[in-house]
Amino acid sequence: MTRESMLQELANRIVALDHNHPLRVAIDGIDAAGKTMLANELAPLIEAHGREVIRASVDDFQRPRAERYRQGADSAQSYYEDAFDYVSLQDALLQPLGPMGNRRYRRAVFDFRTDIPLATREEYADLGAVLLLDGVFLLRPELEHLWDYRIFVQVDFEVALQRAMERDQRLFGDAEAVRRRYLQRYIPGQRFYIQRDRPQKRADAIVDNNDPASPQLHFQSRIFD
Repeated sequence: MTRESMLQELANRIVALDHNHPLRVAIDGIDAAGKTMLANELAPLIEAHGREVIRASVDDFQRPRAERYRQGADSAQSYYEDAFDYVSLQDALLQPLGPMGNRRYRRAVFDFRTDIPLATREEYADLGAVLLLDGVFLLRPELEHLWDYRIFVQVDFEVALQRAMERDQRLFGDAEAVRRRYLQRYIPGQRFYIQRDRPQKRADAIVDNNDPASPQLHFQSRIFD
């Protein structure tokens, strides 16, 4: 499958959904899977259908550093439990765009790089708007009822690690520091998430992104135990 055909098929599925409120689309996957790129590529295709697109990332809903690392900077358990402020994510973004919401939302509340809250302005969404929110741990059970469509971007952990070592050196200092952080915190935290919450089973669509130029796209009925 070409990347262009995968993107077009996903965009067509999303705009065909019928809701009386803005659509909330989760783009989930492990770190360095290609979630942000996928969301950015989908946005203009959805806009071409005359729909407003709201782009946001769960990275802008992180907790302060002291809370994120309360169990240690290398703790995988802390990554899953403490990294993100899901109350603010719901209150500022997901619930306002939902069936009982007023469509007044904020797309970011915290800058994890400076470790300070953001005073972002409140925005107003069109009724037919589409939120594309990318990030990790989005298909965890406590967020399940807040999504209208769920995409899981799937890659092998080895592939993700190689991508991260190229991408994240500026953030962590060098390739070895990236490797250490991923092997100690991010990858174990993601393994825990996948085993505990089974995000692939919660997804409406799975994008196998091991080869971005030739991805595989699978649609499924969501399965719960």
